[in-house]
Amino acid sequence: MLLSALRQFLTLLLSLLLAAALLAAWGLLIEPRWVAAREVQVAVPDWQGPPGLKVAVASDWHIAHEFRHVMTMARAQAVVDAINAAAPDVVLLPGDFIHGRGEDGTTPEQIAAILGRLRARHGVYAVLGNHDWWTDGPRFTRALRAVGIRVLLNEAVPLPGTAVWVVGVGDRMSGHSDPRRAVRGLPRGAQALVLMHDPASALDLPALPGLTVAAHTHGGQVRVPFYGSVVAPHGWPKDKTRGWVDVGRQPVYITSGLGVSIYPIRINVRPEWVMFTMGSTSAKAH
Repeated sequence: MLLSALRQFLTLLLSLLLAAALLAAWGLLIEPRWVAAREVQVAVPDWQGPPGLKVAVASDWHIAHEFRHVMTMARAQAVVDAINAAAPDVVLLPGDFIHGRGEDGTTPEQIAAILGRLRARHGVYAVLGNHDWWTDGPRFTRALRAVGIRVLLNEAVPLPGTAVWVVGVGDRMSGHSDPRRAVRGLPRGAQALVLMHDPASALDLPALPGLTVAAHTHGGQVRVPFYGSVVAPHGWPKDKTRGWVDVGRQPVYITSGLGVSIYPIRINVRPEWVMFTMGSTSAKAH
């Protein structure tokens, strides 16, 4: 009887250890590199932009040389190729391009050389994230602009050839967020594509028709069924780390991003880049 119970216990223990090992392998080696290309339809009342405008959003790259940091230079180039193959009209890059502060020797110029290969008819727009500012914000801005990427800091610019505007809000965590300044130059009733790194910036953003996207949370990186995200950055609600979330006075799409930070693991939160297709409706925007 005792021997039988011991065998059952050992079998259960080995099964649990095997399950833990498989989960660790999945979370460390497979899911962080299993990039999803998502498609999202966005309906805006009386949309003033081109019908079917395709807006690609790719955030939180956290690019580094070392394999253990997931988003290597080679993998970043592959993501760029995938986005280009989807033929976006606009590309929005909501920040955190570098892993850490570039301790492994990765430079803003190396990252810009990769992201500068992105192609879109109406241009590529970016805001910097906290890691970019911690590394060297002005240097990142110069490097990205040198390859043709429009870097915005609390400002709005017209999308060429359209009635739509692009609004870029600065990073909140590094002290650069000023949403009200960002929209100060918008014409009354203007529709906009708004990008920011930290979704908390949307709390101070006036309601704008169009599309608003944010990043920073990585979707929590680990989500437990029936519980949600295990962690969320800096007091952000754990149940609002990805997808459509009502923040302040408008819906915001929070992308789970492409890379990892702090711990190199993803479980039940695939990395993603998103292609939004804009259209018109008399209903709510999402």
